[in-house]
Amino acid sequence: MELELSKLTTEIRNQYSMNLDQMSTLEVLKTINNEDKKIAEAVEQVLPEVAIAIEATYQSLKNGGRLFYVGAGTSGRVGIIDASECPPTFMTDPDMVQTVMAGGTGAFFQAVEGSEDNEAQGEQDLKGRKFTKNDVVIGITASGRTPYPIGALKYANDLGAYTISLTCNENSTISTFADCGIEVLVGPEVLTGSTRMKAATAHKMILNMISTTTMVKLGKVYENLMVDVHASNYKLKERAKKNMMEVTHITYEKAEAALEKTSYQVKPAIVMIEAGVDLQKANQAIEESNGYVREAIASLVQ
Repeated sequence: MELELSKLTTEIRNQYSMNLDQMSTLEVLKTINNEDKKIAEAVEQVLPEVAIAIEATYQSLKNGGRLFYVGAGTSGRVGIIDASECPPTFMTDPDMVQTVMAGGTGAFFQAVEGSEDNEAQGEQDLKGRKFTKNDVVIGITASGRTPYPIGALKYANDLGAYTISLTCNENSTISTFADCGIEVLVGPEVLTGSTRMKAATAHKMILNMISTTTMVKLGKVYENLMVDVHASNYKLKERAKKNMMEVTHITYEKAEAALEKTSYQVKPAIVMIEAGVDLQKANQAIEESNGYVREAIASLVQ
């Protein structure tokens, strides 16, 4: 098993950091930075696969399905970071995008040793979330061989659900269990085997792409603005006003007044101003347009 692990790209020693322990602080930083520059290029190479994953995710969520990130250690933590931002950013139900992590949510703060090696637990934890064939699962593992997310993907396949793998090694084991395999090859880490570095950064970038693009396709963005933002605090309320002003070109005071009428829901406030209608008509148009602001406005001003 050790020899098998040592063959993985993510476990190979990086030729540019062989003398890491003898470098000055600035030299270490430059080495890390030079390696980090390679991440975006590696992600660019897998954009076609990411697009396929997004289309499947969009179709699932549009029809009432959910998106699950499954991972252990850093992979699970990256999933939690992305999933936890969806409700405040896009006003989604917390169940729509969620993370299943080896060792439970407590493992986000402190490693639960050995939990990643339990393939059966990956299946059991998905069952515990009442995972169905209408949902989508993304198994995240830098090595591509972690049993926990592999177990989750196997179970999802048995149900007929759409499965996606996200790894940093070519021809990885987990990809053989995925409908869509995303293998982003960032190369050896500066600190050998420390996949919390380049591998985790690449995975965060891709999960951000998947969640954000899916939400755009679901109508939760107008132009490039968050119009389904959950304005639950001062900062977000101010952002809602700013977005209103950007789109409608009204004053701060008028934006505030419109948002107060909608309980700080940005979508109906924009439609009210742009189409010159009351809240009831704005909400009706949004509902009939499946949440798309542009279409709602067009239906009222034609």
